Amino acid sequence: MTELLAGAAFRDLFDRYEHTAFRLETREQYVEDEEKEPLRKFLASEPAADAWFADWVEDIRAATAAGKRVERVRVVGEPFSDYTLFGMDLARLNVGAGEDIRYLTRDRANELSLPNEDFWLFDSRTLAILRFADDDRLLGVEVVDDPAQVVLRCQWRDLAWHHAIRWQDFRGRSSSSR
Repeated sequence: MTELLAGAAFRDLFDRYEHTAFRLETREQYVEDEEKEPLRKFLASEPAADAWFADWVEDIRAATAAGKRVERVRVVGEPFSDYTLFGMDLARLNVGAGEDIRYLTRDRANELSLPNEDFWLFDSRTLAILRFADDDRLLGVEVVDDPAQVVLRCQWRDLAWHHAIRWQDFRGRSSSSR
C-alpha cells in the first residue's frame, strides 16, 4: 500500500516549492471538522468567522509576496450546492491574499475529459494526489514523482486553466449566492 502523507509532512510540500503551486479540486464537498461551524454560520447568514482560516491565508500571502504563484481550479456542479457557495464566499480571502482561483462547471470538465481527481502540482514536478474516504474526509496525500504521471497532471492543469473562469467573474453566475 502506498504511504500517505498527512499533517506537517503534507504542509512541508508548501514550504519546499519554489515557483508554482496548483490545485485541481473536483469534489462536491470536503468534510473537515474545522469547517463545520463556519459552514453552519454561512448557511444561517450569520456574520463570517474567518479566524479558523487565517493560517492558510497568511501562507498564501507570504508565498505570493515572495513571488510564488498559487493557483486553483474548482470543478463545480450546477446548480451550486451549499458547500460550493460557501467555498465561493471563502475564496474572497484566498484571492485577497494573492491566490488565483478559477471555476469550471462539472459539465464542461466532463466534456474536456478531465479526471475526477484532486491533486496539488508543485513546480510542475512534484505531484500530490489527495485521497479521500467515502465520507469526503481526507485520508492523506500520495506523493508521486513519476515523470509520466506528473506530465499528465500538467496537461490536465493546462486544460482546466484554459477553460476555467476567474472567481471574480464566476461568482456572479448564481442568483442564489449569498
